[in-house]
Amino acid sequence: MKPTLFVLAAGMGSRYGGLKQLDGLGPNGETIMDYSIFDAIRGGFGKLVFVIRSTFETDFREKIIKKYEDHIPVEVVFQELDKLPEGFSVPEGRVKPWGTNHAVLMGKDVIKEPFAVINADDFYGRDSFAVLGKVLSGMEGKQNDYCMVGYRVGNTLSESGSVARGVCETNPEGYLTTVVERTAIERIDGEIQFQDENGKTVVIPEETPVSMNMWGFTPDYFKYSEDYFVDFLKENKENLKAEYFIPLLVNHLIVNGKARVKVLDTTSKWFGVTYAADRQGVVDKIQALVDAGEYPSKLF
Repeated sequence: MKPTLFVLAAGMGSRYGGLKQLDGLGPNGETIMDYSIFDAIRGGFGKLVFVIRSTFETDFREKIIKKYEDHIPVEVVFQELDKLPEGFSVPEGRVKPWGTNHAVLMGKDVIKEPFAVINADDFYGRDSFAVLGKVLSGMEGKQNDYCMVGYRVGNTLSESGSVARGVCETNPEGYLTTVVERTAIERIDGEIQFQDENGKTVVIPEETPVSMNMWGFTPDYFKYSEDYFVDFLKENKENLKAEYFIPLLVNHLIVNGKARVKVLDTTSKWFGVTYAADRQGVVDKIQALVDAGEYPSKLF
């Protein structure tokens, strides 16, 4: 059975001010997501699932899904604030979505095969989908054995300012031991560095794996997600901004010896529009990939 690609797109409407500005960055107005889906299809994925908010469903089906339907089966699930476990309700004043792992949980009724999770607006690159697709294809029937694509940090920086990344540590077998969100990572005088929690400058090697939210799971992950979400809600009921992120659960599973996560290396260069000033650079990089024959000039 082919793996499924699960695209986190619930933040799209708010981030882009509606889908009207779903930014066309490719030579024929392709979005970053178009490239991910093109790469996933050629990387052996057999189904697409989008998690969105129901407020922009009509727009999304019209502008986005139509493009892909002739190429791959597509399903849509919804992330809403009130989709909570039994006995819980939305705290008064809560407007912030519950985070990436809540979004993942929305797929539990439609995804029964190994699946990848990606952000809608990150350019992940061809090699990463090839690597992940191959590993996921061999994960049918497995449990507690997950993976993530670890980008080399030097391949993920912005020329316009610092970035936040999940910096990964692995054991000698290449399994994840921790992923820690680090902010203000940038290259200064040729060295990649960040400030740690004590304000100390830490220099990290070019090849250090970082998480760009590109994960590989099997369906048993949904049960862990449900169980731990209950704990998360109990702990954070007073905190209107707390978010249930994927690394939060992944770290919990690793620390408690419940699951392991293989870190997969990729030569792909990540890019995205972190700052408005990044936009032209992304357009140029995509054009260069088209010119080099990595992608056709028109994808779908």
